[in-house]
Amino acid sequence: MSRDSRAISKLLRHTAGERGLTMSADGWALISDVLQTLALDRAALEKAVEENDKRRLQVDGERIRACQGHSLEGMPVTREALENSWERIYPVDLLWHGTNRAALAAIRREGLRAGRRTHVHLAPAKDSPVGRRSAVEVLLGVDSGNLEVFRAANGVLLTREVPPDAIVRADAVQWAHWSGG
Repeated sequence: MSRDSRAISKLLRHTAGERGLTMSADGWALISDVLQTLALDRAALEKAVEENDKRRLQVDGERIRACQGHSLEGMPVTREALENSWERIYPVDLLWHGTNRAALAAIRREGLRAGRRTHVHLAPAKDSPVGRRSAVEVLLGVDSGNLEVFRAANGVLLTREVPPDAIVRADAVQWAHWSGG
């Protein structure tokens, strides 16, 4: 991911409030305001959007937003507005969440919580590129039957939290099939 892509993602996901960027509750900001805030030109922004490896950025005319992954504190976005902008889905298969072994004890007690973010990220399949990180050691299988699940424009699946009893599998990661990214 390019430096510009990281800067745009960081602004739209985490620092818009502290930087004074006007943003709607569902995460949209005017491209002209983003360009001014980051001292970028339109060509650099368009290249950054196109080259973003996780397709985190969404453009609609003269607006731009991060598809998902927003911080709760200091950001003008709300969970409700984000959810209203995403597709509500009803998965029938297990969903997956990658984590490390050190987090398993807390997850068994508390489930998966969004922490300082608006939502927990899930993947539709074990080999999905969504959520791949080099620190992933365990894939948790999530029974989504009683969860509200949403799909952002870039395909990431999201829910507010996953209770412990919805986690029905824990599979060690096979590094040959799950490389960091």
